Amino acid sequence: MPPKPDKFKIHSKAVVCQDVDLKGDITIGAGTIVHPKVIIYAMIGPIVIGTNCVIEEGAVLVNRRKEIMRIGDDNIFEIGCRVECPSVGYCNTVSTKARIHHTVRLTNFCVIGAGCMVVPSEDEVLEEYTVMYGKSTTRRVWTGEGKIQEMDLRRKHVEYLSEMLPKFNRLRRTEIH
Repeated sequence: MPPKPDKFKIHSKAVVCQDVDLKGDITIGAGTIVHPKVIIYAMIGPIVIGTNCVIEEGAVLVNRRKEIMRIGDDNIFEIGCRVECPSVGYCNTVSTKARIHHTVRLTNFCVIGAGCMVVPSEDEVLEEYTVMYGKSTTRRVWTGEGKIQEMDLRRKHVEYLSEMLPKFNRLRRTEIH
């Protein structure tokens, strides 16, 4: 069976740099920022990225499952992280060099700390407000205090990047809707 052709749907209000490696069926929502050197591979099933997400340099998003990999709104994927989980809710942060296995599903307001590896032996859904940090990937649950300020900060971050990135990078424009 021949491989399916690449199919990209990039919203007209998304900022996707030209130097991004996209393969497969990928949809990128309004306001989402994709920095240079990002890799997004929809190997088997499609990847649908919501609105106002920030995907920083060297981040890798991979879908190896048949089901759609859904990434909600207002997520941040920091430099060099690797995410293969089939679903990511909204307002999550995957920090620098963190790795999330395809057996994990993120809900909402979760934080995976820098360098953490989340690789459970069986499927796991992280409860809302889960924070993972440190060498041994310690877990705790955040109270949610300050989440309104966090959302405001994320929106300002997206606004700033949508103005600045196009000044220094060529943008990719395909199938605008």
